[in-house]
Amino acid sequence: MKQVTLNIQDIFDIPTAVIYNPDSFKPVKHVTINSKEVKKGSLFIAIKGKHFDGHNFVRKAVKNGAGSVLINSHKLKMFDDINVPLITVRNTVKALGDIAKTWRKKLNATVIGLTGSAGKTTTKEMMATILAQKYNVNKTISNNNNHIGVPLTILSTNNKHEVLVAELGTNHFGEIEYTANILQPDYAMITNIGNSHIEFLKNKKGVLKEKAALFDVTIEKGGKIFINNDDALLRKLKTGYKNRISFGFTGKPQIKGTLKGYTMDGRPVISIKYKNKTVTGELPVYGKQNAESYLAAAAVALESGLTKTHLQNGTKQITSPEGRLNVKRFKNFMMIDDTYNANPESTIAAIETVNKIKIFNRKILILGDMLELGKNRIRMHRALSSHIIKNNITELYTIGAGMKYLSEAVSKRKLEKKHFASRKTLTKFLKEMNLNNSVILVKGSRGMKMEEFCKLIEARAYS
Repeated sequence: MKQVTLNIQDIFDIPTAVIYNPDSFKPVKHVTINSKEVKKGSLFIAIKGKHFDGHNFVRKAVKNGAGSVLINSHKLKMFDDINVPLITVRNTVKALGDIAKTWRKKLNATVIGLTGSAGKTTTKEMMATILAQKYNVNKTISNNNNHIGVPLTILSTNNKHEVLVAELGTNHFGEIEYTANILQPDYAMITNIGNSHIEFLKNKKGVLKEKAALFDVTIEKGGKIFINNDDALLRKLKTGYKNRISFGFTGKPQIKGTLKGYTMDGRPVISIKYKNKTVTGELPVYGKQNAESYLAAAAVALESGLTKTHLQNGTKQITSPEGRLNVKRFKNFMMIDDTYNANPESTIAAIETVNKIKIFNRKILILGDMLELGKNRIRMHRALSSHIIKNNITELYTIGAGMKYLSEAVSKRKLEKKHFASRKTLTKFLKEMNLNNSVILVKGSRGMKMEEFCKLIEARAYS
């Protein structure tokens, strides 16, 4: 199988590129922005980030074996002593995207692009796990889903891979269009449209406009899109796209899921019907939102030619990504670590998950602020109160300026609640709290660092 390489013409085709010492240039089989990951003959791209400037590591990259280096043109005088081909561009971040786009054109893999307001990382992980039952799969590592992460994901893919599952994230207009144009997906999916990042995307319609750029790029390429029939805004898009597959639990989608119920410990039992195939089973993960992510992943897998046996075997291997509805069961209590991020939809779904777990009676929420909600911040925090009451939560402990409004809004007599003004006081409380016979949900936006409270609770379980 022919290895993906970048030749001298590919380098000349990079906009604004000037190549010094081109006669010494050798075809590139590996591209990196990390001097520690340089292999012999690598192209090292110097990226200036928030904390580090890659230009400060150029000499280290060359020492480690880089065959060529790409830098910002205004830095040229710093590197008169470099004895490998030096490529200058106006903007190395933009050049990284251009190089990744060229690399993408040389790949044989089926490329799947995935975005959404919630559940995209979980869906990506499930999708990759299931597809790996038949194909050699590469995927986005962690959440490297931005203007730098997407190009690096493409550049980590080679022609031994048959499928690439790539996640695309955004919090400002134009970001999905940029990364989608680099990725050029064969398949595209938007998991859902919610209230994430509305501080910058204004409202759900703004979120839809931003995310739908992934569909537009995919259809223009001649690819196929997957429509979530359960999302009202996405459902309306169906008539606007020709090459589409619908999936969902409601209505009459082409791939129909049925939520049969839950096990006593809260795991969904799901049935999926596709053409003449029906697959039913318990999921190894928790919550309705994980059932939704699973159906989305299964839709792509089934449309990609996987059999019922492939799907069943892949399902057994599914695990929850760290911090995303990750349930840890101890002798006399359970903890749900859902601390990776938070928006109103995902928080409501997590609260509902707590209620589905029947093996312990105490239902405890430890909630930190949901961030990036803009002018609706107070209303959206307060609105969680009805869901707390409806889902039989027995204890509520909150931290953050937004969650203070929630604490004030909850008026259930039998619910024990307390708002903490500082991390120190909440930490002290959790060190002394009785954990017996409880299901404990810990959730909040990334900026709240709620995972630190999970570590404290878990440490108590082993003490």
